[in-house]
Amino acid sequence: MTQLPGITVTGASGRMGQMLVRGITAHAGARLVGCIERTGHAWIGQDIGTCMGGAALGVTVTDDPLEAFALSQAVIDFTAPAATVEFAALAAQARAVHVVGTTGLEPAHHRKLDLAAHHAVIIQAGNMSLGVNLLTRLTQKVAAALDADWDIEIIESHHRNKVDAPSGTALMLGEAAAAGRGIDLATAKQSGRDGITGARNRGDIGFSAIRGGDIVGEHDVLFAADGERIILRHLATDRSIFVRGALKAALWGQSQKPGRYDMMDVLGI
Repeated sequence: MTQLPGITVTGASGRMGQMLVRGITAHAGARLVGCIERTGHAWIGQDIGTCMGGAALGVTVTDDPLEAFALSQAVIDFTAPAATVEFAALAAQARAVHVVGTTGLEPAHHRKLDLAAHHAVIIQAGNMSLGVNLLTRLTQKVAAALDADWDIEIIESHHRNKVDAPSGTALMLGEAAAAGRGIDLATAKQSGRDGITGARNRGDIGFSAIRGGDIVGEHDVLFAADGERIILRHLATDRSIFVRGALKAALWGQSQKPGRYDMMDVLGI
């Protein structure tokens, strides 16, 4: 490639979208070529830099993803599940790497991502940070070393405006714990306890969600047995860790064959 990989940001007006725009424009190995927003948004037709209160960047916000993706080598997407699967199909048509940080994806969404991945690289993760992915691998290893006499609880905390629970990261940790035990998370998952629930089932993987203030993201994996506990913890204090991870993924994906990947692949963990 004779020039730096061009990257398009979806949901460009959002908190993560604006951070991604700043991260890409400051990165020595990438260039911003597109910004997407929903039809009717006030930023459509305007320069993204001006919209963000700074100097013009020469990139106009558009509601036409196909046009923007055609100019891109990668798309970074932290939006909503319904939008993400549509973007996946369009990014696959453009043969652009699609980095998906969207949370709240359900099995039907993953099936659509799998279809798009026949034609392009899709890198999807519940969390893009190095620390969380190390925590995920540690969770799997600890769960594999301990039997079901050790209860597993995943406690996550996020800001008041987060709309999905458990978080994508919490579910990623739950999947890792289940994999360590050689079980299916769907059969062991326990969340939303309320009222007279009865005693805990042996082998359950529990989830608790806290929402409040401006918490960026905190995740604890608690292994509790009679007389002792092990707690694995990750605290995120700055969303820039997600931007760095997403950019690393977008650039790593340039040399990969079509298929589904995650941050474990990107980081070589």
